[in-house]
Amino acid sequence: MVETLSKWQKFKHWKNTRPFWGATLSLLSGLLILWIPLQLYAIAFAPGSMAFIGFLFGGLILILSVLLYIYPQFNILCGIIIIFLAVLSVMGALGGFLMGTLVGIIGGAMAIAWKKTTVEERTPTSENLPSESNLELEDKVKTS
Repeated sequence: MVETLSKWQKFKHWKNTRPFWGATLSLLSGLLILWIPLQLYAIAFAPGSMAFIGFLFGGLILILSVLLYIYPQFNILCGIIIIFLAVLSVMGALGGFLMGTLVGIIGGAMAIAWKKTTVEERTPTSENLPSESNLELEDKVKTS
């Protein structure tokens, strides 16, 4: 029997095989950090301007967030770099009014803490089938 999965089930399976929420929060952090330099783009490339650092750090956080979706096996490395860049973004972009920094720290920590889990299908074997004594006990419990 061929079982077809709905789009939601496929997305849920895809989401569970990678650090989805850590990458999503990190992506939001990168957008928040980029917001200030984008508003100050006229002076961002002036000599001595620190707004260019906001472009650099925000862009790197965005790239690392996308890499978390594509390569979940590098979750620890990307998470550490995202936290590092989120904290340093306070210099160049005020950390996206500090909200970008906080969201980046949380997203990076969630990416680091993520563990891949596999769901094994249980096949009936003699070990996990109920024995006769267990069935008798279940019947007694149900009748009482």
